[in-house]
Amino acid sequence: MKIYNLGSLNIDYVYKVDHFVRAGETLSSSDMQVFPGGKGLNQSIALARAGAQVVHGGAVGGDGAFLLDIMKDSGVDVNRVKAEAGSTGHAIIQVDTSGQNCILLFAGANHKIDREYVEGFLSDAGAGDILLLQNEVNSLDLIFEVAHGKGMEIAFNPSPFNDSILKLPLEYVKWWFCNEIEGAALFGAGTPGEIADSFMKRYPSANLILTLGGDGSIYKSGEEYCEQPIYPVKAVDTTAAGDTFTGYFLHSVATGKTPAEALDMASKASSVTVSRPGASVSIPYMNEIV
Repeated sequence: MKIYNLGSLNIDYVYKVDHFVRAGETLSSSDMQVFPGGKGLNQSIALARAGAQVVHGGAVGGDGAFLLDIMKDSGVDVNRVKAEAGSTGHAIIQVDTSGQNCILLFAGANHKIDREYVEGFLSDAGAGDILLLQNEVNSLDLIFEVAHGKGMEIAFNPSPFNDSILKLPLEYVKWWFCNEIEGAALFGAGTPGEIADSFMKRYPSANLILTLGGDGSIYKSGEEYCEQPIYPVKAVDTTAAGDTFTGYFLHSVATGKTPAEALDMASKASSVTVSRPGASVSIPYMNEIV
């Protein structure tokens, strides 16, 4: 089984602030750093550092070569990433004194995905292989159709959430990775248990992994339900916590771990991530958490 990830490649500009900028306010930051980022890049690095064989697809502009270098250094196959004219996608990230963040995205080359590229990227994929997707590249409807036609298992992290997601063929998704806000928007508001029950009524053959911040995470599929608390640490930067969780969980179940074991491993990995600054640079290797 091979894992493919067709996802965003961003340059993250991270600013440390006392509080998030309010409307009409000009605020000085105490520090600024530049990191590789993007949910696609972060999740591929998490998969590779967990031990998965992962092939990344996407696009970068002329300023994005260093993004490919850090992915290669982590073990990600980036040979199918294409070069585009113009700017690489980027994010402006504010991180406050409690470690929370808010993010402004610019798509750039991430929205240069077309049918020819998708079919080429997945040319050797087959039934049972996994395709991981997020909502930071264009042509998702096309990507869903091509992957489903090949019998691939689609894992989907519907972030950042917007109404365009509701127009996708969501019945093709095998693995859902949502936070509580996304879960409520997609499956109906309520307690985590109620969100999970609503999910199962709509997608009875799929798997839901619902992350709940400080309240941990849950897994629901059919009659199987399990909960996982967090591993408490001092939060420095939560930017890539969810991406780390996704990568480690997906690798765990792909290698035969139970959902409960996968939740535990993903929670351990994300706890390391939040204790460090930055996005992809904060994602741990497997030998740091076992």
